[in-house]
Amino acid sequence: MPPAAGPTQPEGPGVPTADVRPRDGTFVELVTGAMAAGGGCVAHADDGRVVFVRHALPGERVLAEVTAEASSFLRADAVEVLEASPDRVPAPCPHAGPGRCGGCDFQHVSLPAQRRLKVALISEQLQRLAGVDREVEVEEAPGAPEGLGWRTRVRFAVDRSGRTGLRRHRSRAIEPVAECPIATHLVNEVGVGAVRWKGAHHVEVTAPPDGGEAVVSIQTGRSHLSGRPAVGAGLVVDGRTVRKPDRVHHTVLGHRFEVSSGVFWQVHPGAADLLTRCVLDEVAPVAGERVADLYAGAGLFTVALAHAVGPHGSVVAVERSGRACADAARNAAGLDQVEIVRSEVTGSVVADRLGSPDVIVLDPARQGAGLVVTRAISALEPAPRALAYVSCDPASFARDLRVLIDARWSMTSLRAFDLFPMTEHVELVAVLTPPDPG
Repeated sequence: MPPAAGPTQPEGPGVPTADVRPRDGTFVELVTGAMAAGGGCVAHADDGRVVFVRHALPGERVLAEVTAEASSFLRADAVEVLEASPDRVPAPCPHAGPGRCGGCDFQHVSLPAQRRLKVALISEQLQRLAGVDREVEVEEAPGAPEGLGWRTRVRFAVDRSGRTGLRRHRSRAIEPVAECPIATHLVNEVGVGAVRWKGAHHVEVTAPPDGGEAVVSIQTGRSHLSGRPAVGAGLVVDGRTVRKPDRVHHTVLGHRFEVSSGVFWQVHPGAADLLTRCVLDEVAPVAGERVADLYAGAGLFTVALAHAVGPHGSVVAVERSGRACADAARNAAGLDQVEIVRSEVTGSVVADRLGSPDVIVLDPARQGAGLVVTRAISALEPAPRALAYVSCDPASFARDLRVLIDARWSMTSLRAFDLFPMTEHVELVAVLTPPDPG
């Protein structure tokens, strides 16, 4: 799964968070080292504390403003580059930079260098958390040749005046943004920045990658939306359809999907096709096999797997969201081999509801499947012949991978895709196989 619906900066795994105090106005000169999870480079202050420096590149000498401090580390923004890396480029987004939008980590980095940094981050997390020495190429995904115009869903924050924008880094403050350069033209053409959304907490715009009408979803919290802003899109307010359409259509490997407002779907226009083909190629399900699709969402993998195993096979799709389950049922209509189970993915569900699957596919949220679920998978008897793990976070994937490796599973393949250009995020698809029973 990709990052949350809007281009915000989540907490980076491995970057400390405790007892951090805001601090502005102190400037230090630093030489930056490797990139850390969270989008900043590692440097060291004169007192020995680690400094996580945003808007920098490895090997640069920068003047940095300290933005927060803790007993063992500092956070800072590079406000002046004294010696630049050859990988530095002018940021294509006018909202990028210190104190500005917190959505993109790598606007100042050339695309080839962005992918090299992601390779290093993946390798570091695998080695540190899973004990695995593995380097993998980060592959370009079709649909964003310049690293821009790829995001099909953007969540805009709304200030008290009704003006839209994006959150600043580690802040509730809003950077006014009428159009987002990493969003598709169909998202930007909705024009949410041209009207006021008084009473809204946030406004999410979702547009189909291959044309068609977009959907605007609004959450008001305890407020009430003032009027119905005139935009050329469907409108959903607090989960209630005000103006249709309230779903976005996608076509993946020739199959048409309907995805309701608020239901997860990959945001990169090339992601659904790319990931589905990758999973099918890597686990090669055959007619008659039994498959479990965990964290199934709207049924992206469920449908493809059902076609692969045919009417004499079976697919159990487990998903906690009722709206996503409804979408999955609609998308899998006519595929009698599919069973949709509305449930959290838990250790007991793995042990008691999946039967004896030949193949398991799991695509958890950023926090990963977790130790309990991963241990339950490793304890299945008989073991599935293959497990495909789709992850948008190398750290949580590496933690889960360690559980399987400790149970003597083997990672037989690993691919990485650049589904989130201009950010530190990357999508992984790994295939694991159990130990030989002999």
